[in-house]
Amino acid sequence: MINVENLTKQFGEFTAINNLSFTVKPGEVLGFLGPNGAGKSTTMKMITGFLTPTEGKVTVFGHDVQAQPIKAKSIMGYLPEGAPSYGDMTPLQFLRFIGQVRGFSGADLEGRVDYVVQSLHLTSVLSKPIDNLSKGFKRRVGLAQAIIHDPQVLILDEPTDGLDPNQKYEVRQLIQSLSKEKIVIVSTHILEEVSAVCTRAMIIADGQLKVDETPTELERRSRFHGAITLNLTHAKNALHALSSLDGVEDIQEAQGQNAFTVFPKANCSLFVPINQLIRDNKWEVHELHVERGRLDDVFRTVTQGAA
Repeated sequence: MINVENLTKQFGEFTAINNLSFTVKPGEVLGFLGPNGAGKSTTMKMITGFLTPTEGKVTVFGHDVQAQPIKAKSIMGYLPEGAPSYGDMTPLQFLRFIGQVRGFSGADLEGRVDYVVQSLHLTSVLSKPIDNLSKGFKRRVGLAQAIIHDPQVLILDEPTDGLDPNQKYEVRQLIQSLSKEKIVIVSTHILEEVSAVCTRAMIIADGQLKVDETPTELERRSRFHGAITLNLTHAKNALHALSSLDGVEDIQEAQGQNAFTVFPKANCSLFVPINQLIRDNKWEVHELHVERGRLDDVFRTVTQGAA
């Protein structure tokens, strides 16, 4: 597993990470969330050995990242922020170079290069200089080099940044397929990515851990969890009727649209009584669904006041 113990990083008088501790086990996809400046990229750089902690330590499958850096890095794949590479190389040259650095040669090298090229759909740009590629293709080349050696640990900083919706879907499917026996840590600003690929989510702010839960548990923190959103057509006195129900804490109305979000009191379910109200009043329903909870709402609540 990855074991992070009392990790602290200071830059002069500024504390970027303050006494952070957590573990990640094989099979887990950890979503690492936080506002800009929270310390996500700094933490990833310390886990992968690119930054030395001010205090604390990181071990990866028993290897101390500072005391045994080569052994630790040999089992990790890392996609840094911005996906840096050698811009004058083509993707084919770059991936062959990375494969050789990782210890592959001959048929094994060509097999690994072919695998990542096909997995990330890079065939059409293999002979173009990396500097001439779009942001999305540069990102895919960066992800290809991170997985070329089939690492036990995959550290991805904004892996779908710059990708179009189809490419994001493909990368998320790849992450899910890779994660069955590996540790994957994904730093992201895209909250839908947490629900799509992560089995666990951590939110940090001001360099400190605020929340460490599953995506489902995070959604339950949202005030929208269990709320009923409905859009009615030609419904008279709907707001008054909905307000009169037991268990209603609050109602948000979209003015002039007969659209409502009805918030329940704690431990109350509103689906059955609202459904009965619709039938009794013979309202015409355009839309009705029960909210699972909104991660953006939770994110704002947890990080409110953070830099």
